Amino acid sequence: MTVALIIFIILLLLQVPISFVLGITTILYIIVSDNMGLLATAPQRLYSSLENYGLLAIPLFMLAGELMNSGGITSRLISFSKTLVGHFRGGLAYVNVISNMLLASIIGSATAQIAMMSRIMVPSMEKEGYSREFSASTTAAAGLLGPIIPPSMLFIIYGVSSGASIGTMFLAGIMPGIILGLSFIVLIALTGMKQKWATHERASFLEIFNSFVKVIPALLVPGVIIIGILSGVFTPTESAAIACIIALIVGFFFYRELKIKDLPTIMINTAMTTATITLLIAMANLFGWMLSFEKIPQAIANWMVSLSENPLVFLLIVNLFLLLVGMFMDGIAALIILVPIFAPLLINYGIDPIHFGVIICINLTIGLLTPPVGAGLYIASSLADVKLETLTRAIWPFLVASFAALLIITYWPSMVMWIPTVLQ
Repeated sequence: MTVALIIFIILLLLQVPISFVLGITTILYIIVSDNMGLLATAPQRLYSSLENYGLLAIPLFMLAGELMNSGGITSRLISFSKTLVGHFRGGLAYVNVISNMLLASIIGSATAQIAMMSRIMVPSMEKEGYSREFSASTTAAAGLLGPIIPPSMLFIIYGVSSGASIGTMFLAGIMPGIILGLSFIVLIALTGMKQKWATHERASFLEIFNSFVKVIPALLVPGVIIIGILSGVFTPTESAAIACIIALIVGFFFYRELKIKDLPTIMINTAMTTATITLLIAMANLFGWMLSFEKIPQAIANWMVSLSENPLVFLLIVNLFLLLVGMFMDGIAALIILVPIFAPLLINYGIDPIHFGVIICINLTIGLLTPPVGAGLYIASSLADVKLETLTRAIWPFLVASFAALLIITYWPSMVMWIPTVLQ
């Protein structure tokens, strides 16, 4: 196991894609341990990890997001946000956060949102006097809302891994997403007190109303998803398929910006992203299987229990541990590996699995902006043309705001569970 661990660390430091890191490490472990029985069953384990109906929701939600984005939704969401908050000092930074909150209810992926919004918002903000590093850091931080506000790819994977209801996870992510977004807005407001950012004329009620009407078709997608799941009309996976149909109708007939010629590109993009995620899920399950064979999950669980029997202290330890893991490992892989470790402990500490699912997903999402592996940092740095070191310094205030929001979410479970409790 020592050799496998060394190889794992070396490959991570060499920035080898995490799917290959997990797969290579597992295969080398099997070879070094000279256990041919493990090698014979590895392919079966690889494929069986993907035999779950809930995972089908991932490519469908991604397809819906691609269709909506190609159909002109992003520009309309930004225009609507501008009519609401564009007149404030720092208005365009507020627009960035609010647009990401609205976009999160359609796309559900942080990296996709960071990439998309970096191309749009960073040049716009820079044109109005915001520094490029602040514009890039705001966009990267706001992109974290993607996997928190439903639909969420991480919530789907957590639900599949833990057996928790995916629909309930979606509902539980709404309030934490709002809290996280508000923490960024407060930070921008405090920063704006020291800056001389431009202000704009307040939009009239008619302008706000007209902008809202244009955005209603887009908001049908998350609305139908939540209402359909709540009413029991369809499952999260079926809701993803319905979302694709609505996205097609909105793009073709309402906004009329989606063309037949766009569909091959949309399908290819969805297939490539799905293939990447599917490979990652399979390899992470294989890696987790190796850890289970070595009884490492049990050792980690016993160590954590030995530190404290207090659930509040346990949650603090878990947060610190997850933030550390998020710095070095992709969120999806970490989720698949870690959920089997923590799940048995939740009963002992009296922690709701849904509440814990939100905590673990937010922790690992924050990892997208923490060096040395933070994918969100690299995407924003590349697309905004900002040095990684400069962006890392600029992102710290947003990370502090994220940590503050995380503590509120961790120690206020009734807030997280309020919407699921009321609606279910």
